[in-house]
Amino acid sequence: MATSTTRTHHDHDHDHDAIVVGAGFAGLYAIHKLRNRMGLDVQAFDAAGGVGGTWYWNRYPGARVDIESVHYSYSFDEDLQHEWHWTERFCAQPEILEYLNHVADRFDLRRSIGFNTRIDAVTWDETASRWEVRTDDGTVHRARYFVSGAGTLSVPKKPEFPGVDTFAGPVYMTGNWPHEEPDLGGKRVGIIGVGSSGIQAVSEIAKTAGTLTVFQRTPNYATPIGNHPTDPEQEAREKAEYPQLRDAARNHFLGVPYSDVQPSALAVGAEERRQVFDDRWSRGGFRLFIDAFGDILFDQRANDTVAEYIRERIHERVDDPETAELLCPRDYPYGTKRPPLETDYYEAFNRDNVHLVDVKSNEIVSVTPNGVLLADGTEHELDVLVLATGFDACTGPLLAMNITGVGGRALADHWADGPQTYLGLMSHGFPNLFMITGPQSPSVLYNMPLAIEDHVDFLGDAIAHLSERGLSVIEPTAEAEAEWVRHTNELAQATLLPNSPTSWYMGNNVPGKPQRVLVYLGGAPAYRAKCAEVVEHGYEGFRLSEGRTLVGA
Repeated sequence: MATSTTRTHHDHDHDHDAIVVGAGFAGLYAIHKLRNRMGLDVQAFDAAGGVGGTWYWNRYPGARVDIESVHYSYSFDEDLQHEWHWTERFCAQPEILEYLNHVADRFDLRRSIGFNTRIDAVTWDETASRWEVRTDDGTVHRARYFVSGAGTLSVPKKPEFPGVDTFAGPVYMTGNWPHEEPDLGGKRVGIIGVGSSGIQAVSEIAKTAGTLTVFQRTPNYATPIGNHPTDPEQEAREKAEYPQLRDAARNHFLGVPYSDVQPSALAVGAEERRQVFDDRWSRGGFRLFIDAFGDILFDQRANDTVAEYIRERIHERVDDPETAELLCPRDYPYGTKRPPLETDYYEAFNRDNVHLVDVKSNEIVSVTPNGVLLADGTEHELDVLVLATGFDACTGPLLAMNITGVGGRALADHWADGPQTYLGLMSHGFPNLFMITGPQSPSVLYNMPLAIEDHVDFLGDAIAHLSERGLSVIEPTAEAEAEWVRHTNELAQATLLPNSPTSWYMGNNVPGKPQRVLVYLGGAPAYRAKCAEVVEHGYEGFRLSEGRTLVGA
């Protein structure tokens, strides 16, 4: 049911009730919730030239969602759910972008968005109890509430090796791919990085490049996505059962309605375990990761069984045994980095034009004008360089906005030892700052559109709660924040996650970044229950206050 909140009339064009950053899944729903449903004055900004967020920038070859399309979509509007048709089980980037443009048009969201605009600084005005937001053109906007929908994977990690600027040919980043598709046909292409983006890109670039040289430091446990065109009968069944599907998804650890997980990989015999792994492998998606055995992420011996299974499957698919072994992870548990999903990735290395280079044993020294120079003096000459080197995940997008809170304390200083949040949604000393799917929330371990709706609904209800009581400021207490940080760290230590040396889940993929778990590992149902309990107990763990009245109120 929509919440009714009286619109505030401002005397100045740059004064608002809420400022929203981002025009992807989070930003669009935040605008709709706060403006269309609650009647607030909302101004949004996005550095992009259009809507889409992650899906505006990540348009590299092979870019595709890793949650089934029918689940990776909004649930807030029944008509929207039924009218949209996905053409594939796991849709590609152009189709997701088309969907988000449809949403923006359908709910008239563009008129509230300032495109091609970056946020340079965000400062809390203690006298007025308002946020001052400075954009890259020097304009200052003010608002009672600041909502970051900047995303978890929107700040590409800077390359760790020198000389990129000296390369004579074009350099493309998977996280900021050109809108005009570059012609790679017949070119000598090099790609650095084999995370999810790199794996997807390799599969496609291999088909057209003259040669493709893949520089791999850490191999990944990539498993089949199992994509196929949408089956009309299945689509009809799913749309008829949408309420039940959404309810089941919200009550599943990962936010998808899988229901076949068995308790333990160690409680069954080798033959039965193999049958389960074969079934989940063939069905694709995250079923092998999250719908096989419940102890895979918690018990090293259980994890060893699935890790060895994936290594066997890699050797089955790659013709050259030495190449196959280089593609097999050996030094970290499966699932402690986000498991990439692939189509014909391993088969790409059977092509004569694709070459795998191990840069763990023979490190990249620098990029040169002609290509990539390795420690042993070998220089791989290239026409095009692709960087698939990952993201400064979760905290990077927030810290990039130069946020300063109470007492002039910078968020970067507050998070000097790693993120400190309450519910992964707010931080002490930063009143009325809402971080949609922020660090220490389920975020990337939960179906993102549903996680986003949960957070936006929480903040919308909190604002309505304040308004109904003549209040306007909400801030977590230091005690609640400290307890949440302790809890998220404790959950992480109960898993195998800290055992991966290069997982962005722990922040250790970025040199110098504080290492603290960036995701809540208790699962979506436990997290949702905690948020409901907080609200039921009068926003327990938050301090609610009057602040100063809204401008013009």
